[in-house]
Amino acid sequence: MSWLEAIIIAIVEGITEFLPISSTGHMIITQGVMGLESSDFIKAFIINIQFGAILSVVVLYWKRFLQTMTFYYKLFVAFIPAAVIGLLAGDLIDSLLENVYVVAIMLILGGIVLIFVDKWFNKPSEDQSISYPTAFKIGLYQCIAMIPGVSRSAATIIGGMTQKLNRQTAAEFSFFLAVPTMFAASGYKLTQNYKSITPENLDILIVGNIVAFIVALIAIKTFINYLAKHGFKMFGYYRIIVGLAILIFMALGFDLTID
Repeated sequence: MSWLEAIIIAIVEGITEFLPISSTGHMIITQGVMGLESSDFIKAFIINIQFGAILSVVVLYWKRFLQTMTFYYKLFVAFIPAAVIGLLAGDLIDSLLENVYVVAIMLILGGIVLIFVDKWFNKPSEDQSISYPTAFKIGLYQCIAMIPGVSRSAATIIGGMTQKLNRQTAAEFSFFLAVPTMFAASGYKLTQNYKSITPENLDILIVGNIVAFIVALIAIKTFINYLAKHGFKMFGYYRIIVGLAILIFMALGFDLTID
């Protein structure tokens, strides 16, 4: 992997991880267009730079993470469904990830949902506090994102809106929930590929994390401002375009796979 390829992948990760557009779909296109084979180090790199993205949430919302322990208890309650299903259905999830058609179709279907979601859930309650039952229900929606191409961010934000949270509150809780979820999932997968990280490629990994961190900071801030003003419709159209692009690339013979 060259420095340029590493930086491009880190930028894509930083932009797409917290937006409702599916980081998986964008990683498929990025690897396919650049002709990158899924070596052990590339797998480890893609997983590890997620830690840089996670850190951006903690830095941007550091005051929230210094609140009472109730904040962490609610995150834990929301995290439970994904943890349980992830352990029970890990092999099935990995097999779906290898099916690029599933990713493309879910991108398109998710895009259609985002086009209309603002109309479906347009009456948030005045009370924007998140109870334990609400946190758990949002956690259930997060499980839908285990289907590649769904987008964890989109699933959890929509889950929050179904519980009468406004767009900003739902999006921020989605970011908070990403911290334990992504840390656990990335940490577990990294144990399978960590041996490929050597002193010779460690500098690329460090730079990748720094780039992902900076880009994710900008993406989160920009997304919150845009979401509050304009809603999800544009993201819906964008997802449909990306899903169709993947199908077109596949039809043209491009090998778009993540092994």
